[in-house]
Amino acid sequence: MSQILFAQKDPTALKTKQLQIVTNKYNPLSPSKAAFYSAIFPGGGQIYNKKYWKAPIVWAAMGTSAYYYINNSNEYDRYRTAFRLRKQGLKDEFTDVDGKTLISTPGLENAQKVLRKNRDLSLLTGILLYVLQIVEASVNAHLLQFDTTDNLSLKPMVYPDPLFIESPKVGLTLKYSF
Repeated sequence: MSQILFAQKDPTALKTKQLQIVTNKYNPLSPSKAAFYSAIFPGGGQIYNKKYWKAPIVWAAMGTSAYYYINNSNEYDRYRTAFRLRKQGLKDEFTDVDGKTLISTPGLENAQKVLRKNRDLSLLTGILLYVLQIVEASVNAHLLQFDTTDNLSLKPMVYPDPLFIESPKVGLTLKYSF
């Protein structure tokens, strides 16, 4: 007569199964793909992450920055051309038919400074928005891979000290399990 007895379960088999479940959820290339798609086409990483509502926001932000850059650049060129013509003694677009100037020469210089500053600021804003949307797509791809099931919980508990009942001491213990 022979009997087979098992004293305990094989712990390595359980770890292997749990590891396979975790590796199926985690895709280490997902954040880099999202960043790549955002770098190639602004808003592409947000679409890759299936956050479709973020793509129009990215496009509007980038478009607004491009609009202000182009507008300030064109206005700067207008005032720069008028300033150069006036320095050469020629008639510019800000000189009236009677020869009366609508904008003074120092006014033209000041307008050039302001418009150049605004143009450069618009370019800097566009570059920052471009980088920010790449970072946002990558971070969002990382965060999408976190386990957010109901099994994750935080249960704060308060334990009074039973030895010193006269002088109440209260401690706080945070216990987390997943």
